[in-house]
Amino acid sequence: MRRETVTHPRHYICYRARKPIVIDGKLDDDAWRDAAWTEDFVDIEGDVRPRPRFRTRAKMLWDDQYFYIGAEMEEPHVWATLTQRDAIIFQDNDFEVFIDPDGDNHDYYEIEINALNTVWDLRLAKPYRDGGLAISEWDIPGLKTAVHIDGTLNDPRDTDRGWSVEIAIPWKPLAEYARCPVPPRDGDQWRVNFSRVEWLVRVVEGRYEKVPNTPEDNWVWTPQGAIDMHRPERWGYVQFSAAPPGRARFRPDPLHPARMELVRLYYAQKAFHERHKRWARSLQELDWKAETLRDCEPLTLQPTAEGYVASIRYRPARGKAQTVKIRHDSRIWVE
Repeated sequence: MRRETVTHPRHYICYRARKPIVIDGKLDDDAWRDAAWTEDFVDIEGDVRPRPRFRTRAKMLWDDQYFYIGAEMEEPHVWATLTQRDAIIFQDNDFEVFIDPDGDNHDYYEIEINALNTVWDLRLAKPYRDGGLAISEWDIPGLKTAVHIDGTLNDPRDTDRGWSVEIAIPWKPLAEYARCPVPPRDGDQWRVNFSRVEWLVRVVEGRYEKVPNTPEDNWVWTPQGAIDMHRPERWGYVQFSAAPPGRARFRPDPLHPARMELVRLYYAQKAFHERHKRWARSLQELDWKAETLRDCEPLTLQPTAEGYVASIRYRPARGKAQTVKIRHDSRIWVE
């Protein structure tokens, strides 16, 4: 596995909305003025790939009823074809939302939306890499979405400016599988990421058509390091705040280096399992090269009947000692 310098993912402070937002896709409500834009999206693989051709950025707000998300996408040719709820929306150009409330890599949510405002909302009990399946029959009651097109839809005779999306996600459905307070409390942090799928198109007989044998581009808020959105440990940190807009400070997760060291071990174990059809029972057997992490005890590995649990004890000079753990199915948690 390629060694990487551990950097903190992108982060965002999500302030309370001053008043409920009208979900019409336009992002012109007064409340949105209090919300900063995210950084421009980058390629899903990060700096090893060229910067996206078109700009994408997002905003977030919250109140007692909803988690609000708005996105703006430059696009000279706005098109969409899918109209059936829970169709595989990324076969069109789309905007996607990923939410893991407690940051344990399991029981997370995904929403995809195209320029026709067609939605695919789903839940995953665990990532695809660990045998997880898309639970498309899970829907979000009360979900509100809208799209605004700055140009014309499915008309190649002109050049468009882009499209924007507004989403209001009610808290109650998110609480169903979260292992944390929902709605979040002031200062709580959730793991969130956004993706934009963009296909190259050509005009054939007056209609848009995807260029054959050409893979899609994947542009994201915080890079994944691979063409795989289902690596929740890579998602960004969203910190919810009840402070006046602009007054809160983001608190970097002091456990993030320990989390990523455990994820590194998880991928080393996956590689070992592919070669030997079993999990390594010790760090020596895994030929583990440990990293020295500030305020952390060395990583330990404990075999279990199902696989293994690896742990890192975090002992800061001030504050509470905590233990971060990961198991063979990539679930990661703190004790």
